[in-house]
Amino acid sequence: MSVPLELVWAGPAHLLAVDPLLDTVDWVTVLFVVIKTVITFVVVLVSVLFMVWYERKVISYMQNRVGPQEAGPFGLLQSLADGMKLFFKEALMPERADRVVFRLAPYLAVVPAFLTFAIVPIGGSITIAHRTTHLQLADPPIGILWLLMMSGIAIYGIMLAGWASGSKYPLLGSVRASAQLISYEAALGLSIASVVLVTGSLGTHDIVLAQAARGIHVPIAHWFNLPNWNIIQLALVPFIIYLLAATAEVNRPPFDLVEAESELVGGFNTEYSSIGFALFYLAEFMNTVTQSAIMVTLFLGGPTGPWNPTAPVLRWLMPIVYFVAKIFIFLFAYVWIRATLPRLRYDQLMDLGWKVLIPVSLFWLLVIAAIKVGRWPYALGALVAGLVAYALLARALAVGKERAADQREEASINRASVASRLPGGR
Repeated sequence: MSVPLELVWAGPAHLLAVDPLLDTVDWVTVLFVVIKTVITFVVVLVSVLFMVWYERKVISYMQNRVGPQEAGPFGLLQSLADGMKLFFKEALMPERADRVVFRLAPYLAVVPAFLTFAIVPIGGSITIAHRTTHLQLADPPIGILWLLMMSGIAIYGIMLAGWASGSKYPLLGSVRASAQLISYEAALGLSIASVVLVTGSLGTHDIVLAQAARGIHVPIAHWFNLPNWNIIQLALVPFIIYLLAATAEVNRPPFDLVEAESELVGGFNTEYSSIGFALFYLAEFMNTVTQSAIMVTLFLGGPTGPWNPTAPVLRWLMPIVYFVAKIFIFLFAYVWIRATLPRLRYDQLMDLGWKVLIPVSLFWLLVIAAIKVGRWPYALGALVAGLVAYALLARALAVGKERAADQREEASINRASVASRLPGGR
């Protein structure tokens, strides 16, 4: 696997994951940062509009329907039309709502999604007017901590929206949201810790650089090498855990119990209309695109690819093509899951998070840590101890289920006994 020239290690400056643009801070640098911010915002917004259309179109094909087709060619402008319609609708305010928090909550949901995308490298480096910069809005040395912080703040938008609505259904939706998101945040963080442990950096640019190195040679052909992606280095387990946890974090099916319309009318956003509802809708799809980009960055090498072109234009263009192609895989997977899988029950949702994902992610992190320090006896010991602990945990859970079933059966017998002694046998 060849390495794009722009992604090759470039000296001690990368130890702090600093964009070379910031070596000199003047009005040109500020102008570059402003332009990058605007471009990033436009790219995210357009990707959200495309994702809404793409999801409706793919599901319609799966269900033998046509889908959006009237607004623009192939219905591409349907999402823009729907967004304009929502923004011009009347914004309703419930009588018992906390007005300040009710208006603030949608922004607490949508802003973290954009700020998370800011640390995603979508390409290599580019030089314009003798200024070299990464194709990435921000590259802080604590990028992973920034990701976890934004993920935690996004919970407040959903939780406060339900609490401030002054209605029981949104409140129940927000309680579900806080329990669900906090539960899966733990598994998500442990899977990210495995990536940090392997790459040795908290910066997203450094994580991509670590995956851009030449991978393992496979004796199929003299030129064939497995990519050095974390999905291979970590043996797929943290990637699967992150995929499930991220799906629950963005409230996508089958984990969309926060918005269970069959039980909670519309969940936390029941009382919202116009701009408020549009912002929540925007945040959900923006989080889907952002989490797909994060998974590509952490596990699939980011913008790295198999071909290293020599043409100057292609040298910075092809990494973007690789990055977008990888994101499309996850976006299609999200749509496919929504079209095929039914919604989980809430007890199944909690069981998967607490009884499966968290123990497995913690166990795998310990195994990776033992292997990383180069002590295979420790790794084998951690593997055996983890399997024993998991077997004991599974047995304890099975005993609890058996006792619960016995208690339900005993209660049913008691009710039948009491009913038989009542007049008329009822």
